[in-house]
Amino acid sequence: MDATEILGLIAAGITTLANIPQTVKVIKTKSTKSISAFTYSLLTIGMATWVVYGILQSDLPIIIGNSIATALCGTILFVKLYMKLSKQEKED
Repeated sequence: MDATEILGLIAAGITTLANIPQTVKVIKTKSTKSISAFTYSLLTIGMATWVVYGILQSDLPIIIGNSIATALCGTILFVKLYMKLSKQEKED
């Protein structure tokens, strides 16, 4: 593993960790009122696309970081859509 790959893993770790607090908060409170479904849809699709790119490039930092981030953002999006569709939370 060279210095560039280590730097990529560090960057992937930091950006992935940034999604954890929001995911935990959404799961605990089941409140997604202030979260945009459109934004999280784009984030989830974008990160999933990065995973495919990482696989095609055999780039481990991109694969790992974006796989985890896709799961975290996907979880937030799922809760948002579930709450919206089940009408348990009204939109402003």
